[in-house]
Amino acid sequence: MDYSPALMTDMYEYTMLDATLRDGTANRKCVFEIFTRHLPEGRRYGVVAGTGRILDELEKFHLSDEDLKFLSDRHIVSKETVRWLENFRFTGNIRGYREGECFFPNSPILQVEGTFGECTLLETLLLSILNYDSAVASAASRMTSAANGRPCFDMGGRRTNEWAAVAAARAAVIGGFQGTANLLAAQLYDLKAIGTAAHCFTLLHDSERDAFESQVAALGRDTTLLVDTYNIEEAVRTAVEVAGPDLGGVRIDSGDLASLAQRVRNQLDALGATGTKITVTNDLDEYALASLQTAPVDSYGVGTKLVTGSGAPTCAMVYKLAEREGDDGRMVPVAKKSKDKATVPGRKLAYRSFDGAGDGTVALADGEHVVAGSEEKLAAFPATAPDNWRDLLVEFVRHGENDSSWQGHDAIVNAQAHHAASLAELPVTAQSLMKGDPAIPTDITVL
Repeated sequence: MDYSPALMTDMYEYTMLDATLRDGTANRKCVFEIFTRHLPEGRRYGVVAGTGRILDELEKFHLSDEDLKFLSDRHIVSKETVRWLENFRFTGNIRGYREGECFFPNSPILQVEGTFGECTLLETLLLSILNYDSAVASAASRMTSAANGRPCFDMGGRRTNEWAAVAAARAAVIGGFQGTANLLAAQLYDLKAIGTAAHCFTLLHDSERDAFESQVAALGRDTTLLVDTYNIEEAVRTAVEVAGPDLGGVRIDSGDLASLAQRVRNQLDALGATGTKITVTNDLDEYALASLQTAPVDSYGVGTKLVTGSGAPTCAMVYKLAEREGDDGRMVPVAKKSKDKATVPGRKLAYRSFDGAGDGTVALADGEHVVAGSEEKLAAFPATAPDNWRDLLVEFVRHGENDSSWQGHDAIVNAQAHHAASLAELPVTAQSLMKGDPAIPTDITVL
């Protein structure tokens, strides 16, 4: 689909641009920040995902002649603003939490520095990507923790918008999933693709045996056969008769999964198919996965609950101006004072502090530290930061140029590994599925 990311925005971003170009403030230097005021109710942490996709979109963030004509014909912006937009590209700086990092309320997840004109145009695109991708990655993290080492796979493409399905597959891998059923996501990001056959394949054939024989002939004995179309016990027997004891796997998609998995495991072992794996699907979430920890299940396919954030489809992130250039050229911290929506003035630094876990060998995070202040004060602060504080901010874009190490397949693999390390740094209560407060507190200091 040929589209411009520069139109994946709300109209008021362009009307603000138009007004500020008229009054002369569009070129004021600004710092915007993305953060969430709170985690979804009862959640202990969130997981950052989507930054790599943001960098991909920034490379295409420009307007075609057709786009400019649309803005002009609809009288959204003036002719002068159209001329300003003709050669637009983002020339500022972006830094923030790396993908896979755990985040908490008021964590400055992304900082965007540039002129007001260029920064304001990015708001909706940045928020839509980070809010959704981070919601999916957060759900995926809870699910993989509950799966306790057993692999989870994304099967949620049919339960969401077709483009969201691609984003969800990528975010799920950052959260710990091992692959996806979505072929476009697998192609774009070089992810592992999974899938064999649905119930309709069995129903198409004159018998279940015919269906199994067809699938094995096409995909080999290592394939996974779906065994709950009719009678599971008969299907398992037929599957082993058709594929032999080297059958790769069976999938169960309905019923009492724990009980059925145990019965199927016993039957497979009795038939000599001791190496055949059992995959279960059917509206799984982290709570269902936790309940299956003692069942003889080898892997999980997760759909609806994954792509909808398991009840939290957004992270409620916001994009707020923290600092702007004054008439005298100096940067001025700014903040909202609105009831229940007040913000902290000034650009931010972010650190995570670590303390011993009690055994003298393992350091666990004991707090998030957000430090706000003027550019000058923040420049001097790192030299005074305690030794047990780790800087959380990395640079993604400098003077409009992307750091490509944060894009592509390797960046996703690295983000998955970083998430595992970040989660392991948190107190063990972070992985509890019981509702509770954030795993570590966030302290905000204004210099």
